[in-house]
This record gives sequence, C-alpha cells and structure tokens, in this order.
Amino acid sequence: MYSAELPAVTEGTAMVIPHEKAIVPCSNLIQDLIRLASFLKELQTQSHLIHLNYEGSNFIPVHEFLKERYETHQEQFDTIGEFVRAMDFYMPMCACGLKDEMPKCFNNVSSHDGRDMLMTYHSNLCDLCEMVCEIEPVAIEMKAMDVIHYLAELMADANKTTWYLKATLRCG
Repeated sequence: MYSAELPAVTEGTAMVIPHEKAIVPCSNLIQDLIRLASFLKELQTQSHLIHLNYEGSNFIPVHEFLKERYETHQEQFDTIGEFVRAMDFYMPMCACGLKDEMPKCFNNVSSHDGRDMLMTYHSNLCDLCEMVCEIEPVAIEMKAMDVIHYLAELMADANKTTWYLKATLRCG
C-alpha cells in the first residue's frame, strides 16, 4: 500500500500512530484500488498511443473511438484516485510509484500492426474485467457502496468496449 512515512507521536499519555502505519480494515481495498488506478492509467497511455499510431482503412472511426477511450480512462483513473483519497490514503506521487503497483498481467503492444494493437488493448480490457471481479468482494465486505457501484460501471464500460473492438476486428 502506498502510504506516507509518518512517525508515531505522543499526545498527553497516549501514543498516536498515523493511520497509514496502523492496521486499517480497508487497507486491502486501498491496495486493490491503487493497483486498479495504475492499470487504468496504463490503459489510458496505451489507448492514446494506439490512437496516434493506428493505420488502416478504418483509420478515422478507430482514431475517434480511441480518443474517446483514452479520455474515458483518464476520468476512470481520476475517479478511482478520488475514492482512495476519500478514504484518507495517498495515491503514488509519480509514474514510478504507479508502475510499482502495476499488475503483472498488463500486456504491452509489441507491433505497429493495427490489428495486433487492437487485440492487445482488447486483452487488457478483459484483464480489467477480471480485476474488477477480484476487487468487488473486498468492496462488498467493506460496505463501500460507492466503490461497488463504480466497479459495476467500469465493468459495463469495459465489456461494451470489448464488443466494439471485436466487431471492428471481425470486419478488418
């Protein structure tokens, strides 16, 4: 979990431990959300770079579609980050911190072939759905209703996007 390194302090006769160092019931959820945010930030970068590098007979609609996607991923990253902050935890301060939290399952684009780029992005969206399914029970256990509802929105968005990508890839 990404936390501030704050020392314990004494107030009167009581030792006060910063919540970042204490065992906090929501800490597993926080770790999961930071990992999810890291994944979403990488999806934003990936979809943006595919948007810039894609070539094909369907360039214009794919270019426009991917612009919407990277903007959506930016909003998703922001929302997840705000959930973390609303629970009074910190997000990583830079790309290096996000990379440290990045799940190993993220697939990097390894070709400038348009079909390969879209298939890699599709695969990562499927992995996003799996991550959401893993996080949801933790959010339910914590009764984090706002997170639970947003995870459902993320899942619906990812599923719809994979459908669009599959339809595009079948026709290409």
